[in-house]
Amino acid sequence: MSLRQLVVLGSSSQVPTRHRNHNGYLLLWDGDGFLFDPGEGTQRQMTVFGARASQITRICVTHFHGDHCLGLPGILQRISLDGVDHPVHVHFPGSGVEFYERLRHASIYEDKADIRPRPHDAAGVIAQTPNWTLTTAPLRHGAPAWGYRIEEPDGWTIDPAATDALGIRGEAVGRLKRDGRVTVDGREVTVDQVSHRRKGRSFAFLMDTRPCDGARQLAKGVDLLVCESTFLSSEAEEARNYLHMTADEAGLLAKEAGARRLLLTHFSQRYPMDAPFAEEARRHHGDVHVAYDGLHLDLPPRESP
Repeated sequence: MSLRQLVVLGSSSQVPTRHRNHNGYLLLWDGDGFLFDPGEGTQRQMTVFGARASQITRICVTHFHGDHCLGLPGILQRISLDGVDHPVHVHFPGSGVEFYERLRHASIYEDKADIRPRPHDAAGVIAQTPNWTLTTAPLRHGAPAWGYRIEEPDGWTIDPAATDALGIRGEAVGRLKRDGRVTVDGREVTVDQVSHRRKGRSFAFLMDTRPCDGARQLAKGVDLLVCESTFLSSEAEEARNYLHMTADEAGLLAKEAGARRLLLTHFSQRYPMDAPFAEEARRHHGDVHVAYDGLHLDLPPRESP
């Protein structure tokens, strides 16, 4: 069974608190691991919450404010120390190459890992495999910031009763899945005759932004939307001034985009409780979760039609 799960390693904005670490989010997507915005202390948080450097195949940095990238040196060094034997691609805004290079070589260590920088400066597809497509779009913040979206292609769910009725069994089922058609007893059967279309699942990651076209584009129809909600509505003017979102705005964005599940995160240290964030977002959206360090949150499953 495929694994589509987000591990929250940190959920605080700007500074860590007694209960929340700097940002850090590891999305486990079958055999891939996407690490988003590793803030200070991410390496330790991975140890505490059972994540391994060997699980990371890609790192995605939205922007180069410290709470979103100061953990990068430790993570890259840990990848070398642990002898991770696969390439690790690092996606980040092209305007921040200078900051990436400083973090990449922040201290002396035995650099053995295959780390591949992938700066980007245009919206669209930035990486693709047969199992998923990674896209990016610009956000609206005080520094150049970009959000990310991961989406798998649509597929089919085979109806065993339909294939059995047509005499398609054993290896023939495998050929049907692989080739989209199979010949049985002189008759050709296509996959769409014995299956229903299954929409691919998707995930979006939005940090440090006002509501904007890029955010709405990335969030459209996703199964899980991770969205910053630095402030409550009582500080709406401050959110506008510092180019952040309130929980109310995050809930409205998720509703308008048709996101199925919303995870709020990136909370200001001024708030001692997180319940008001969920209350605000639930004015607009029915499936709202509030991030806490150590949360393991699954993408909601797709229901068969």
